[in-house]
Amino acid sequence: MSWLFLLLGVAAEAMSHVALKETDGFTKPAASAFVLFGHLAAFVFLGQAMKGMPVGIVHALWAGLAIITVTLLSTVIYRQHLELTTWFGMGLVAIGIGMINLSQGHTH
Repeated sequence: MSWLFLLLGVAAEAMSHVALKETDGFTKPAASAFVLFGHLAAFVFLGQAMKGMPVGIVHALWAGLAIITVTLLSTVIYRQHLELTTWFGMGLVAIGIGMINLSQGHTH
């Protein structure tokens, strides 16, 4: 169940980060409310994930998965072009996430 909450937290965080561009410096109320709600939801989900997983593991997985998700979403939604070295870095982040997941330091 912790993994479900972690993934929901990643989704909420990623969507709110991508929507942050639409707030125009928090001058657009609807987009701003979406961003604030997304961040609040992310922290609620992460708090639930931490009931069954260590804090450091949840934070590392959340940060890494959010980085990858935000990058992919912004590439699709805003058509932002990223260099090959950036994608290589994203691959390294994904490898790190896999290594954390395979470690014996946490339970599923």
